[in-house]
Amino acid sequence: MNRLLPLACALAAASCASTGDRAVEFAQDARAAAGHAYDAARRAAAPPQLAPIDTPAPLAQNAQALPQPAAYTPAPRAANSLWQAGSRGFFRDQRAGRVGDILTVNIEINDSAELSNNSNRTRTAQTQVGVPNLLGLETSAGRLFGGGFDPANLVTADAQSSAAGQGTINREERVQLTVAAVITDVLPNGNLVIAGRQQVRINAELRELTVSGVIRPEDIDAGNTIRHDQMAEARISYGGRGQLSAVQRPNIVQRAVDAISPW
Repeated sequence: MNRLLPLACALAAASCASTGDRAVEFAQDARAAAGHAYDAARRAAAPPQLAPIDTPAPLAQNAQALPQPAAYTPAPRAANSLWQAGSRGFFRDQRAGRVGDILTVNIEINDSAELSNNSNRTRTAQTQVGVPNLLGLETSAGRLFGGGFDPANLVTADAQSSAAGQGTINREERVQLTVAAVITDVLPNGNLVIAGRQQVRINAELRELTVSGVIRPEDIDAGNTIRHDQMAEARISYGGRGQLSAVQRPNIVQRAVDAISPW
């Protein structure tokens, strides 16, 4: 009995120590969870951050998959001449033409579309089937089915269907922006791949404009600008995010209900 008492005391002490360790671990986990929740709430309340200044090449990565034409060979300069073929300036062409050069893209979209359709459809059908003479069996059939049997009018069917539809689309879009873009690549035929991004943050709302596409050097005017309708594979995006946009957007529960609701 004297030998078992120290063993029992040791087990009790170990159990208390284990319980204390679990309590300490639970408290640490609770503090860590509270810290994560606080950080998440602080990030949610903070205004959106501007993206770091970086090369806009990823904006135009889809344009790199275009078919590559034959390599472009610039026109040789004439001997004893200051004039360069294709130059807008007498001594030097000030337009962008190399990777890293900057040019201005003028975006002026003023589109409108109106479409109206009307359709009407009506169909009427009538079918009547009878057997006035059937090898003399019509009399026997009349006795079998009763006195109301008329072999000349066995089946009579009428059908009528109609449909009417009307649809109208009236859409108008107007966007007028100016953004600077950077040449990210020069294709083998001399065409230029450009990409640009502009971010403006006002209070807690961030507005972002991105543009990318493929242009011809000949379309760049003397002011080193180009119109958006002169860009091939143009990708223009204008949007925003922040507290105002989050309030205007339906919550996640409402979006989920709208996605699965049949009404």
